[in-house]
Amino acid sequence: MILTPEVTIPLIFAAAAIGVTLIYASVLDAKERQVPCKTWYPALVIAIPAAVWVYGSILLADWQAAAGCLIMVAIFCGFFYLFADLNLFGGADAIALMIITVCIPFFPIEPYLGSPLHGFFPFAVLTNAVLINIAAPIGILIRNLIQGNRAPLPCLFLGFPVDGEDIQNEFGFVMEDIEEKDGRLVRRFVGFTESLVRIIRREKRVYTKNLRLHPDDYRDELALYRKAGKVWISYGIPFIIPITAGFLIALFMGDVLFVILTILTGT
Repeated sequence: MILTPEVTIPLIFAAAAIGVTLIYASVLDAKERQVPCKTWYPALVIAIPAAVWVYGSILLADWQAAAGCLIMVAIFCGFFYLFADLNLFGGADAIALMIITVCIPFFPIEPYLGSPLHGFFPFAVLTNAVLINIAAPIGILIRNLIQGNRAPLPCLFLGFPVDGEDIQNEFGFVMEDIEEKDGRLVRRFVGFTESLVRIIRREKRVYTKNLRLHPDDYRDELALYRKAGKVWISYGIPFIIPITAGFLIALFMGDVLFVILTILTGT
């Protein structure tokens, strides 16, 4: 779809407001691991009227294209809500992705690598964020190999050991089941598949944030972690940071995954 200036200009204003907010939200999440909903209020004052104008303009110009766009927006927002509900990523991440999806459905400007065929800006943001997030486990693996940390191979990509005495000051979730039997500690790594099943079933998983905020509810666990000396936790890079990077890359460079697939297929 070829966008007219009356559509692209509101999209640019929305992208600027949301981009600035994403950068600020990344700083908040890195420091405090939470992004209050009110963080988005100033951006929404700009982005929502811009989005209404965009949808109205497209509806008047091509109602079928508008209907297709609204269906895509609804599907993406539904998936983001579901993923957050299943704890596959945080609520702040879901809110950010849904705001991007609703307010910036199309590319505001022509990115350096060109617009992908799908033309759906939120998809480019998501795929870019996922690609960036994939790089983190590689860095974690290198760190573990250099430090000589030993664990099942998948765990070497996903976490690292921390001091049990200070585990509540870290960010992530505990990757081991630790209990005391007959006066000795018995510990077992929780695999990725088992961990994912626990999330979906909403079974107990120990987050360092909960240890920090509710220490009285985790006295037994904290005592075991201190006895264990070192405890493996997942890396705690907030997904809002890859989302922000994916947003900026999509805005100025384009859909990296689409470019890679285009090169590989020679199309």
